[in-house]
Amino acid sequence: DAFTFGSSTAATLGIAVGRTRLMFLVVTALITAVLVSAAGAIGFVGLVLPHAARFLVGPRHSRLVPVAAVVGAVFMVWVDAVARTVFAPQEVPVGVVTALIGVPAFALILFRMRSTQ
Repeated sequence: DAFTFGSSTAATLGIAVGRTRLMFLVVTALITAVLVSAAGAIGFVGLVLPHAARFLVGPRHSRLVPVAAVVGAVFMVWVDAVARTVFAPQEVPVGVVTALIGVPAFALILFRMRSTQ
């Protein structure tokens, strides 16, 4: 939460900005690599759903992280059900269904961010 208002504010609060950023970058890259190798390329869940969770509960990470996890889990259960039943007896890969939903949602988020800057 210290980085919410920028690097200078985080530094004022006593955070070692450079070291903390490097640590976050390395940890995030490792977590992403492990998850993609285990679950496949369903990156939409990690890119877009936290924004939806932030819309529901606000920016505080103490509430955002658990809500994002629950929203992601519920979303994946629904997407898996859709992938298994819509084109039965053929099963569509879950990544295809998440991409069909995620690409327009991610484009909308990018468009909104670009129009507010």
